[in-house]
Amino acid sequence: MPTTTAAQQRAQEKLAYDAFLAGCPSRRLLDRISDKWVSLILAALGGDGPHPGGECGGGSPGSMRYSELSRKLAGVSQKMLTQTLRALERDGLLTRTVTPTVPVTVTYELTDLGRSLHDLMRGIKAWAETHMDEVLTNQEKYDTRG
Repeated sequence: MPTTTAAQQRAQEKLAYDAFLAGCPSRRLLDRISDKWVSLILAALGGDGPHPGGECGGGSPGSMRYSELSRKLAGVSQKMLTQTLRALERDGLLTRTVTPTVPVTVTYELTDLGRSLHDLMRGIKAWAETHMDEVLTNQEKYDTRG
């Protein structure tokens, strides 16, 4: 039986990605990107809506400091924001840049891969905001049914 290289094995596995299968790694990715904090971080870094205090904090367009993200994402805990940013960095969706200032400045920015996901998520965010009244009406109807 001929041996396959790692690249050949990855290519074969890629053909087999099917999120309907329990063991497929794409399920973990879908789980991550469907998280509300991921959606909101992508929206914030993608430039959706105003940044706290106006500009992004002196970094390049689309970059934000940790404290800016924390203020923008009302209700996120420090632990959850840190965990989510680390996971997105690990997945290659954003970069973390540390600038040796006093105090140290840490900024986050979407990668090309992250921007491609942001483009999709922006549509979902807009859909949710546009249809919220309709959904609330439907929920109210459902909840008052006897």
